Amino acid sequence: MSSNLNRRSAIKGILAGTAALSIPSGFSALAMPKNGTDMISNFLKGNINHSVARWCFSDFDIETLCIEVKKLGITGIDLVGPKDWPILKKYDLVSTMCNGAEINLVDGFNDVKFHETLIKNYTEMIPLVAKAGHKNLICFSGNRRGKTDEEGWNNCVIGLQKLIPLAEKYNVTLVMELLNSKIDHIDYQCDKTYWGVELAKRLNSENFKLLYDIYHMQIDEGDIIRNINENHHYIAHFHTAGVPGRNEIDETQELNYPAIMKAIAKTDYKGFVGQEFIPKNPNKLASLKQAIAICDI
Repeated sequence: MSSNLNRRSAIKGILAGTAALSIPSGFSALAMPKNGTDMISNFLKGNINHSVARWCFSDFDIETLCIEVKKLGITGIDLVGPKDWPILKKYDLVSTMCNGAEINLVDGFNDVKFHETLIKNYTEMIPLVAKAGHKNLICFSGNRRGKTDEEGWNNCVIGLQKLIPLAEKYNVTLVMELLNSKIDHIDYQCDKTYWGVELAKRLNSENFKLLYDIYHMQIDEGDIIRNINENHHYIAHFHTAGVPGRNEIDETQELNYPAIMKAIAKTDYKGFVGQEFIPKNPNKLASLKQAIAICDI
């Protein structure tokens, strides 16, 4: 009898959690097969284009990941470079945020000593991105290393202006990621929305925009929805993760992701929202499935 009571209690807990997230019954944990990867794309509303960051699910080889995300209605994978583009194409997926031209996260366009390498790398990569049918190529400011905002902006403009004509020619958008400098990327310069937006204004090109990482910006400045509303014209891509911890975006963390997604949708945003959280749940695909349900407003 006690086992039956425990089972009933567990089922009640699962149902309550599902209802709290306003997830359709098709997403219910009770309806999920043991491998957690049943097809749910029929439940997606179409207001948000979903993608997922490759590195967060590196336990899966790229082909397995492609197979599994397709079942969830995800149409793109972030941070995939040229080597794996043919595999994405095989599964009719896009590299929603290409990488591979950057040096690293700390040596970026805000320092002229890295410009020669960066300009060479991006000049070679931009045509490859276009040839593969992709649109976005990530870039980074780099660390401050004592530079003022003005010095950082000026140096970024010097370097990026040499690439913008090529990006415009190939219809590729260079996308600088906003990263927090408080916890994860100490001293990173493009760590606030205003910093990235000012750079975008100075470059004045539709082929330079920002990757608005909701997790990072919650840590460094908060005020997420207002910043999105006021600056969405400069944003080409979004990333998610729970705060604090960078884990699942469920009720254990502080951000109201359904409200944020509704705000994004109201801006008539047509890009992708990429799940970039680090799953704590051993069933990582179940966590990904739940995140898609939470964000599919």
